[in-house]
Amino acid sequence: MNTDFAAILAEEFSLPEARVRAVIELLDAGNTIPFIARYRKEATGSMDDQLLRQLAERLEYLRGLEKRRQEIERILTEQGVLTDALSAQMLAARTLSELEDIYRPFRPKRRTRATIAKERGLEKLADWLLVQPLRGDPEAKAAEFVDPEKEVPDAESALAGARDIIAERVSDDAALRKRLRELLNREAVLTARAAKDEDSVYSNYYDYREPVRGIAAHRVLAINRGEREEFLKVAVEAPEARALDAVRRAYVKGSSPASEQVAAACDDAWDRLLFPSLERELRGELTDRANASAIQVFSDNLHQLLMQPPIKGKVTLGVDPGFRTGCKLAVVDENGRVLDTGVGHFTLPGNEAGKAAAARLIVGFARKYGVTAIAIGNGTASRESEQFIVDLLPQLPGAAYMIVSEAGASVYSASKLAAEEFPDFDVTQRSAVSIARRMQDPLAELVKIDPKAIGVGQYQHDLKQNELTAALDGVVEQCVNQVGVEVSTASAQLLSHVAGIGPALAKNIVAYRDENGIPSRAALKKVPKLGPKAFEQCAGFLRVRDSKNPLDATAVHPESYDAAKQVLELLGYRAGDIRGGIPDIRRRAEAYGLEALADAAGVGVPTLSDMLSELQKPGRDPRDDLPKPVLRTDVLDMKDLQPGMELTGTVRNVIDFGAFVDIGVHQDGLVHISRLADRFVRHPSEVVRVGDVVKVWVVSVDMQKKRIALTMVKDKLG
Repeated sequence: MNTDFAAILAEEFSLPEARVRAVIELLDAGNTIPFIARYRKEATGSMDDQLLRQLAERLEYLRGLEKRRQEIERILTEQGVLTDALSAQMLAARTLSELEDIYRPFRPKRRTRATIAKERGLEKLADWLLVQPLRGDPEAKAAEFVDPEKEVPDAESALAGARDIIAERVSDDAALRKRLRELLNREAVLTARAAKDEDSVYSNYYDYREPVRGIAAHRVLAINRGEREEFLKVAVEAPEARALDAVRRAYVKGSSPASEQVAAACDDAWDRLLFPSLERELRGELTDRANASAIQVFSDNLHQLLMQPPIKGKVTLGVDPGFRTGCKLAVVDENGRVLDTGVGHFTLPGNEAGKAAAARLIVGFARKYGVTAIAIGNGTASRESEQFIVDLLPQLPGAAYMIVSEAGASVYSASKLAAEEFPDFDVTQRSAVSIARRMQDPLAELVKIDPKAIGVGQYQHDLKQNELTAALDGVVEQCVNQVGVEVSTASAQLLSHVAGIGPALAKNIVAYRDENGIPSRAALKKVPKLGPKAFEQCAGFLRVRDSKNPLDATAVHPESYDAAKQVLELLGYRAGDIRGGIPDIRRRAEAYGLEALADAAGVGVPTLSDMLSELQKPGRDPRDDLPKPVLRTDVLDMKDLQPGMELTGTVRNVIDFGAFVDIGVHQDGLVHISRLADRFVRHPSEVVRVGDVVKVWVVSVDMQKKRIALTMVKDKLG
């Protein structure tokens, strides 16, 4: 019997089965998640990217589970032990652990105490004891199995071997393991104690206990790391009496003379086999849950970081701070094109001549190119660079600056990727360009960097790297396709994240564009290796703003161009009206009737609604609706901070226990979860997101440890 994945997923996600079945068919046909989410809403019921990814991941898990089930069925068939009951049990299993529990009694085992006892002919004695007859002396029965040649010298040895066999059977009982697993999840306690007599960052866990049912992900990851680094000894404390009672109740019957032997075997099964195994499982499950939670936090933070609003329309000066070699400078225009570069020596003490020359250079840049925004990398010498720029601002009319916190290694990585674009620039020059572009368009620059290098998560090196990479790549893909990409200017790195493209095809697009230009979406079909399927998946996410067809600059998919033209005609517009946007098109459409208009155009209402939004405001950037980044005109130092001081800051990272906020002093302050709101907060993401501009108050400042405590609730200053 084949598993009906659509039915299972529909039940698990509380979704209509027909919608889930449509999603599976679309995925199996090679459609990408961004394409399905945007252009197949009628089939999916307008499921978003996140839900589609969850369905896809669970589908993959269930298919892996089904493959394993079929493999086990084959093995059991070959063994001649497969029954209808076993098949039904395996078909009902929804997790790999449940399936393996069912298979456990039949799985080939290493040489154990039980297998040795079986080799000695004691299995029949174990069977007799398990029956627990009302009459019969276990020792007398065991005497029948005494055989010195089989290393069973006496009745007690026979009983011990029989108990070993019973203990293994008990430990292989799938139903019992499930009950015990549930008991541990409800009542077990995770404990940690110091493994060394020395202070460490894990000192909070030197005498620690917490029920496993409520332990936070970041504490699990911290304890795991402390254990790996040999600062902690970690264990699971089980509800011993309740567990032993559960095991005995499953096997001990009444008060037969054999019952004591079975009870002893049950106790041994719990102590020697069941608990060690279930403890490992529980630790693994806690780690898996913490892993999933941390990956979700990282993904949410990355999404917010990538979707930060661009600072448009500003000629920008990028400053890559340095001491000995000076600060590399790059001026880029509103579209990120490099206008000029230079080096300023203004960070070392003294060197007044160098500072004067740097001031003349920067002021000259500002006057020649109209610089109004300055991006300063948050790396070595950034504090000195910031102070120098602030002192210069009176000579730079209308200019303001921002510290780009994603500098250092991440900008260095991005600058290396720019080597083909700027072969005559050294790494630091390219990083100055990257800094400026990062300020102008965070998404376009940050996609050039490995998401794991951006640093908006927690314990990222402790997480399952394959799962983390897949999740973060999914976030990048979602953001890029949600915003859309201008094909005439996009880098290969940015294009590679567009649905249906990938790195090799992205390079083909850039090479073709550089040689021939891409005047329209239709011209993409001439790009080598860009076939019909790839065109279907990517076309709607690529913009060609200078195309003769105004629809090429919108998110309307080419497959819906005829429908869009029909809508325009029915509502009394011309194709040329699209270029400037049609503000009142939705009002006219609603007056016409959305369902009637959709029917007339041959599309569904969700597709029509998306189409109207695009025609109303072609190529709308969803990032424009978010709060703009904070540009500064002054500088603070930690020593300037006083308890109670009110400041405006930008959220740089959200973690399980709070949020780090940039308040302009080169050291982010922590708003603990207890100070995020005047109510109970389960997770900081309920209140703040990366990129949010927030009002905070200083709680305390520790100059020695470089720690700043902040609050978003003025009443929680104490």
